[in-house]
Amino acid sequence: MNREIVIALDGMGGDHAPDVTVQGAVDAAGPHLRVVVVGDTAALAPRLEALSSQPGYGFVEIVHAPDKVFSTEDGARAVRAKPESSVVVACRLVRDGRAQGAVSLGHTGAMMAAATLHIRRIPGVQRPGIAVVLPSRAGFIVLLDAGANAEARPEHLVQFAAMGRQFAQGVLGDPSPKVGLLSIGEEEGRGSELVQQATPLLRDTPGFIGNVEGRDIPRGTVRVVVTDGFTGNVALKLYEASAEFLFAEIRGAVSETWAGRLGGLLVRPSIRRMRDRLDPEAVGGAFLLGVQGLAVIGHGSGSATAVANAIHTAARGVREDVVGRLAAELASPPASAPA
Repeated sequence: MNREIVIALDGMGGDHAPDVTVQGAVDAAGPHLRVVVVGDTAALAPRLEALSSQPGYGFVEIVHAPDKVFSTEDGARAVRAKPESSVVVACRLVRDGRAQGAVSLGHTGAMMAAATLHIRRIPGVQRPGIAVVLPSRAGFIVLLDAGANAEARPEHLVQFAAMGRQFAQGVLGDPSPKVGLLSIGEEEGRGSELVQQATPLLRDTPGFIGNVEGRDIPRGTVRVVVTDGFTGNVALKLYEASAEFLFAEIRGAVSETWAGRLGGLLVRPSIRRMRDRLDPEAVGGAFLLGVQGLAVIGHGSGSATAVANAIHTAARGVREDVVGRLAAELASPPASAPA
């Protein structure tokens, strides 16, 4: 029998909370997955009660948190100034062992600060990184850092590569993932000073093939793409916006003429399958790797579907022991290094 997994959800985080967070929690919850929705009970309880006829209702509970972090606030400062905010309480539940993972669609900086401060970093981790799963021609890949660290040092990229490898093995199911360093050219010596300094340090990383370019992300040339948070976030947002643009153009093309509308009916199933593969809500959120518990950060504009998928993503990370794998990987020196 599968053991029960408990995920703490920031019920007040996100553009459409608490409506979508409560609905997403009920959609995700079940006999082996309990969801603790954290937030103002006065706001959460009526919304949860309205869903009492749905199957997941009995596996959702509320933990009161009277405060919340707003999108206009500085995340790190707000976390310290508001110890009873929903995102902080959710992370404390993980720290105290009452939940195995935390999910928030709210303020990204606040979630990062709360997870780092309360769940704490894995020993040896210098900087946690955001790992986002992206579709590619060769299957799903992982890009990190996708925004946790706008500035990074070469040794941080080495740790991102190690964390990305374990994530690819445990979550994406690739036993021997290839790793690439994002740059402006494949040739060694190309790229920023950070890239050039990180390259020799990455040579001991199993599966490292050297530099990759932006075009290699949709091609799936490597399973793990490593970069600093500034570059990674730009790449992520461009990737997502390109998918939106593509589907908008397709919709316009098939609705312009009678023949186009007829053709659209014929290819609709294929387009839907492609849309589902490219939809960010299909994964629901990105992992914050490097802390001693599962932390998943979702899109603030996400729907109830995105919330449910983010919860399932966190549960999958618990089942695959992502945190334990990362801790073991970072505790072991590379084979070529002295013990």
